[in-house]
Amino acid sequence: MGNGRTKVIACATVIEEMLPLMPSEIDYEVLDFGLHLVPGSLKTRLQEAIDAACSNYDTLILGYGLCSMAVVGLQSRNCTVVVPRVDDCIACFLGSREAYDNEHQKEPGTYYLTKGWIEVSDTLLDEYNRSVEKYGQERAERIMRIMLNNYKRLVYIDTGTENQDYYRDYARKVAEKFNLRFEEVKGSNSLIYRTLYGPWDDDFVVAQPGQTIKYTDFKTTAATTNNLSLYSTNSPLRKNPDA
Repeated sequence: MGNGRTKVIACATVIEEMLPLMPSEIDYEVLDFGLHLVPGSLKTRLQEAIDAACSNYDTLILGYGLCSMAVVGLQSRNCTVVVPRVDDCIACFLGSREAYDNEHQKEPGTYYLTKGWIEVSDTLLDEYNRSVEKYGQERAERIMRIMLNNYKRLVYIDTGTENQDYYRDYARKVAEKFNLRFEEVKGSNSLIYRTLYGPWDDDFVVAQPGQTIKYTDFKTTAATTNNLSLYSTNSPLRKNPDA
């Protein structure tokens, strides 16, 4: 970590994996997962959190990736901002961008679940149940077929945290419900560990005081088929979290 005071600002899904590794003296702030659904709102909230923290901390660690371009344009003000150089948090759970790319090459249409995703985000089953209540079962099933048109596989990432059997069983039930091929892969906390402790090498974007994070800093594509691409900001299943 940096020589001065450090704070972590993380998505609720990522903080689940960070907390077991985080020193007790490190301050952290958790942002609502729902902000992802409107990337502009996530960008605004992240900038607000950075601005508020920069007067008290030398280094801010963001528990995010590129996240639908939400971090692009963030200004580091008078502190250093560190972000893993990944498309989204799935790479963090798998341990590296390379591990994520390997899974993507196996099956681009993959929906991922972890303990954190199941605990704090809306899974496919949550979406389906809410849609049944609002539209009825027939229309809900039609909506899910459209949403999952490009998805063939559900991968459960075992991140090694407690009570994995419960979350694995839940993920398997989701896969069965929506006729997705179920697979389990072993996750890794190596990238999350290095996010907290360094070294912040080429696997990280490090914005020095006064710098602005650019898309070219990531040198990667944001056009992957991941969990969040299922949900449009105009989806009838969701409301704008800022509304």
